[in-house]
Amino acid sequence: MTTLTRQRPVWAETPSPPERAAKAAVLAAIALAVLFPIYVVVLTSVSPASAINDAGGLVVVPRGFSLAAYSELFAGGVVTRAVAVSVGVTATGTAISLTATTLAAYGLSRPGSLLHRPLLFLVLMTFLFGPGMIPSYLMVSSLGLIDSYWALVLPTAINAFNLVVMRAFFMNIPGEISDSARVDGASDWVILTRLVLPMSRGVVAVVGLFYAVGYWNAFFNAILYINDNAKWPLQLVLRQYVQQGQNISVGALADASQSASTLPPSLALQMAIVVIALVPVLALYPFVQRHFTKGVIIGAVKG
Repeated sequence: MTTLTRQRPVWAETPSPPERAAKAAVLAAIALAVLFPIYVVVLTSVSPASAINDAGGLVVVPRGFSLAAYSELFAGGVVTRAVAVSVGVTATGTAISLTATTLAAYGLSRPGSLLHRPLLFLVLMTFLFGPGMIPSYLMVSSLGLIDSYWALVLPTAINAFNLVVMRAFFMNIPGEISDSARVDGASDWVILTRLVLPMSRGVVAVVGLFYAVGYWNAFFNAILYINDNAKWPLQLVLRQYVQQGQNISVGALADASQSASTLPPSLALQMAIVVIALVPVLALYPFVQRHFTKGVIIGAVKG
């Protein structure tokens, strides 16, 4: 009698040395494709005018070092204001969004909560049907939020995807925990703050990162609702002076006592703005990365 051996799937087999070498080469190429543009942007932002002129544009080989672009950007003006606006909107918006999403997700995760099914149906409907740009603008305008910082926060205060992920994570917490707390006289607020949230640090950190990155990178709402350029966030400044190619050195930085010829090269200023917009996300991501698998995968799949 022959014994049938159980074969493993192809992807579960141990890769051969050529396959491992091919994977390493592909991963190295992907890493190079991601890191090389960042390297060029950072290097150009810290290069002096002579290096940029010799390179004819973006600098690939280091030819000197200068922080003149960053000194000029943070000396005052539109970029300094834009950084302050983005930091304020990101901090305020993330706090409001995370609080609202947590409360809504916990309420919708309780089967016997008031209007549980209709509210959940409305949340899920937003995946299929959006409000549209014109109705959103009319609503913001009717609330008197044009040229207000609240127009950058309130229209996107709750994201349906983040709400569903957090709700699924809350539903994955054993119900016996909340039942035993209720027997001891704990209210829903006590259960949420002292039991549920401490066990949900992963999903809270991930959703908080999603909101923070979303607010930091948002610029379209500013285009629609902000007419005063003194209230522009950093991403709108980045779009205005980098993507559209306006001359930031003359239009935003130079004053009556400083001629344009004494300012850093416009390309160095543009790349410095890109670096300033990129650094906060790169600095924040490693601290939250370890929560991604537990916070998103478990919440989205098991829920």
